[in-house]
Amino acid sequence: MMKLISRRMSLAALTALIFSTPSLALGDDYYKGKTLKFVQGRGPGGSGDLRLRAMVPFLQKYLPGNPTIVSEYMPGGGGRKAGNFIFESAKPDGLTIGNTGGGMVAAAVLGGKGVNYDLDKLIFLGSPYSSTHYIFLTHSRLGLTNLEKLRAATGVRVGAQSVGHTIYNIGRVFAWILRLKDPKFITGYSSPELDVALMSGELDAYGTADDKLTRNFEWIEKKLINNHALLAIPKGLKNPTYGHLPDLEDFAKTALERKVITLFRNLRLTGSPFFAPPGTPPEIVAMFSQAVNKTFSDPAFPQEYKKLVGDDPSPLTPEENQRAIKELPRDAETIGLFNKLAGADPLPRR
Repeated sequence: MMKLISRRMSLAALTALIFSTPSLALGDDYYKGKTLKFVQGRGPGGSGDLRLRAMVPFLQKYLPGNPTIVSEYMPGGGGRKAGNFIFESAKPDGLTIGNTGGGMVAAAVLGGKGVNYDLDKLIFLGSPYSSTHYIFLTHSRLGLTNLEKLRAATGVRVGAQSVGHTIYNIGRVFAWILRLKDPKFITGYSSPELDVALMSGELDAYGTADDKLTRNFEWIEKKLINNHALLAIPKGLKNPTYGHLPDLEDFAKTALERKVITLFRNLRLTGSPFFAPPGTPPEIVAMFSQAVNKTFSDPAFPQEYKKLVGDDPSPLTPEENQRAIKELPRDAETIGLFNKLAGADPLPRR
């Protein structure tokens, strides 16, 4: 993981140099006396909010004029509400920037309802988080200590924030590829509420990123959960804590199933992105990009990030973020199946 961070930061430093000259043309105090608002497509207190909070003091330091930085929480539609607001209503002045999970990107690629934004017109500005392990877990009270018992269980209640959210999508992909019997998908939770619901017995399971387990490591120490399978992003990423778990791709039986997993993996590589509205002047884009890259290059950033998030950052530079969006696969067959998995209807029959 640390080699990946080092590589990301080296790229960030290079990109920061590329972007340095345009920002100076706009002035050294553009943000002086101003407030920069991040419109977060989530509620407060979850993983995405903590990642942004880890970046705030560094962005405040590196943006010219050292603006006041605030967050406005706008949950809904797995980030679609925030994406629509930035695309349709935010002024292109660098003072209102979106930040959502990958579900906002997935909704657009997959043709989700309620998407009014155009990914190719939004300006993506990097992410502190681009690599991870997704893990499917159940509470130990169910006694599902191995995959055979998990597959034999009927009606496992799988929790998520909302239809279209990354956690919802990965829970559905896990359930389908692992061939669970009649799983029930229950939405309407914030990230902290998912934890409470799992521990209280309101939920049985969910798919989650490994940073949640890092923050709740007592779940493993006290044997409160059973971990069943993982999906590594990028492919081949190893984690000493979860590396013994079987990879979800090992359970794919057809080329189409493998394509679905690849699509999810590539969508996830877009990270938890920052994005600006169309028409934002190149000078402002360059200025913000420079601040993001300097943040990722700051040796104090990984320490602050780990203190708040409980995991190492895996930065995606603005340049890499924009390229990842453009390179997302969009063939009709794979997207058609993925849409069924990511939708509200029962899982597709086999």
